[in-house]
Amino acid sequence: MRVVHLVCSTGFAGVERYIVAVASGLASSGDDVVVIGGHAELMQRALASTSAQWLPGDDMGEALSSLRSIEPPDILHTHMSQADLVGWLHLRWHRRPQHVSTRHFAGRRGSNPVARLLFRPVGRSLAAQIAISRFVAENVEPPVEVVHSGVESTDARVKRRPYVLAAQRLEAEKHTADVIEAWALSRGPAAGWKLRIAGDGSERRDLEALASERGVGESVEFLGHRSDVPALLAEAGIVIAPTPREGLGILVLEAMASGAPTVAAAGGGHLETVGAARPDLLFTPGDAADAARVIDDLLRDPARRESAGAALRALQRREFSVERQVAQTRRLYEHVLVLS
Repeated sequence: MRVVHLVCSTGFAGVERYIVAVASGLASSGDDVVVIGGHAELMQRALASTSAQWLPGDDMGEALSSLRSIEPPDILHTHMSQADLVGWLHLRWHRRPQHVSTRHFAGRRGSNPVARLLFRPVGRSLAAQIAISRFVAENVEPPVEVVHSGVESTDARVKRRPYVLAAQRLEAEKHTADVIEAWALSRGPAAGWKLRIAGDGSERRDLEALASERGVGESVEFLGHRSDVPALLAEAGIVIAPTPREGLGILVLEAMASGAPTVAAAGGGHLETVGAARPDLLFTPGDAADAARVIDDLLRDPARRESAGAALRALQRREFSVERQVAQTRRLYEHVLVLS
């Protein structure tokens, strides 16, 4: 099977990592895979150990040019609205590929009614849609099939250290301020624990000021952008994920894989990950006191932390492995090709 994964992007975040995981899995099974788009150096490095080919797709024009430069695939798998539009434009001249789209975010295509109207023919041209979670599926245009994202499982056992880790972009929609407010209400600072925040963004200065205002500045560490987040997760005593509308949450899945007890806002994809294994680790979104309560329950009881981490790790291995994700995606491709 010849498959092209396409995203109009220069980044290497959740969507691009999803593409690497699926493309690598398909390539290892003998499929002919091309990836278009994403950060040039990081995408090529991530795919280096596979037979998958990478081509640039910084914007719609470059992505379309790269797509037209190669042999037509059996499956054209696009990611996010611009790539969906590139796929639709390509199919106006090339009828061979079956067009599949993954919906990574909980929202309809188009930022306003006019844009949504313009995207209607794009949706009608799709052979299939994949949603990364039930939450996303409930908030996009039907029909759509849920294939949960997966991460690599790990057997590594690292001694955990006394810190709570939040790793995310420091932007308003990520709700990092809720973490600091909860930390200030928790017994963490008095117990000698640290709150470590990995990531950067436009809110960093305001968040640093908030930590000082709440009197916890000395126990909060702003780490900035880090390339060693997996190592930070592996050693974290607790991980916290405050975003209430996360599509699924790759960081949460990686925390689960590492066996880290993970506290999460009770919304979005977190209900399908943390909430499916340990609902007692969920807190009411935006409620700092409730988040502090969940953190304190874990701080008081090492055995509770251990059992929570074990339950989350077991769920990740069962439901959120890369192998499961790739197998389900491939079955969808095969079904689409049979129907074509």
